[in-house]
Amino acid sequence: MPESRDYFTRENEIFRNKDLLQVSHLPDGDRIIGREQELTNLAGAIQPALTGNTPNNVLVYGKTGTGKSLCSKFITNQAISRAADNGVTIGVAYVDCLQESTETQAVQSLGHQLNDKDTTGISIPHSGLSTSEYYRRLWQIIDQQFDAALVILDEVDKMESDDILMQLSRAVESGKLSSSTIGTIGISNKIRYKESLDERIKSSLCEREYVFPPYDATQIQEILHSRSDAFHDGVLEDGVVPRVAALAAREHGDARKAIDILRFAGEIAEEQHLETVTETCVNLAHEREETSRLAELISKSPSHAKLVLEAMALLVKQPDRTDDAVQTTEVYDLYKRLCERDDSSHLKLRRVRDILSELEFLSIIEQERKWAGKGKGNYMENRLVDDPDVIIAACEESSR
Repeated sequence: MPESRDYFTRENEIFRNKDLLQVSHLPDGDRIIGREQELTNLAGAIQPALTGNTPNNVLVYGKTGTGKSLCSKFITNQAISRAADNGVTIGVAYVDCLQESTETQAVQSLGHQLNDKDTTGISIPHSGLSTSEYYRRLWQIIDQQFDAALVILDEVDKMESDDILMQLSRAVESGKLSSSTIGTIGISNKIRYKESLDERIKSSLCEREYVFPPYDATQIQEILHSRSDAFHDGVLEDGVVPRVAALAAREHGDARKAIDILRFAGEIAEEQHLETVTETCVNLAHEREETSRLAELISKSPSHAKLVLEAMALLVKQPDRTDDAVQTTEVYDLYKRLCERDDSSHLKLRRVRDILSELEFLSIIEQERKWAGKGKGNYMENRLVDDPDVIIAACEESSR
């Protein structure tokens, strides 16, 4: 009887430690490149917590992939060990506000992360409590277990309300915490986010503000070289890292994108049973990263937003079309037909206009208002930022 084939055996091993190329991986300090000043600023802001005093609240701005989340996680983790040398206990919690966008979800998550039920005797159920009760239990947990707590609110501008910022930034002042203290690090891609905040929140939350600039090509190369031991020796051809860095630097210095492209290039080399990762792999990986990034972004959008995007892409792909700009009314007409195809009811034109505005905010499309002529008013032109084939593939991938 023939032996069973081992489908997990690879002739050519590409990766030594693929985890080094995962977005969720938190590297050691010597792997954090080009952010010494930003780390120093964050450390200075939360320094008081190391002696049990109240840290400064911080608001951090910068484009995607500029190291905001990475540096915030690293410096708060380092604060835990440094504080322990002083006999001070610090608790750290991280909330992705894109995933947990309501006040109740965010407070519940903080409670789960900071709570040690065996120590506090406090439970944090997944449902059944009012928001105020979740807060009450959170304050008890912090007071019982820590001298200070540090809360990271990533993509804080995605929160449905600013109430949690008010609660966290004024917890000590209002007497909610009696024996402990708390500091908040808010992270946003929107440089004007502070302008949308209530004046009371501005005064308490925005004690320190820092902007993270994009990485340049040299810094991205250093970041990629620092993680090149994710691959076996001799696997990366000489031109691979410079090519990845050039692609990422050209697109606003996004280190996260660069790391993803490098990982995808390695996966493509594996799939094609190559002995090395080549520049051709990088080019293919760049296309895959675009689709993956869009699919992730689109997957978090409502189903009707996906249909609106699909309608735009199909319009742009029409063979007799000479312009890649599509009017909102054109999009709406095709969107309605796609709804019929999927046997779903369509939204009103006004709501589709809102969806298009939201897609522009996410940098998936660009909009420009045009003047139709005297007596005819104006209209909106919409353009896809990415290739329509990439948009369609991303919509299909996000719907799986």
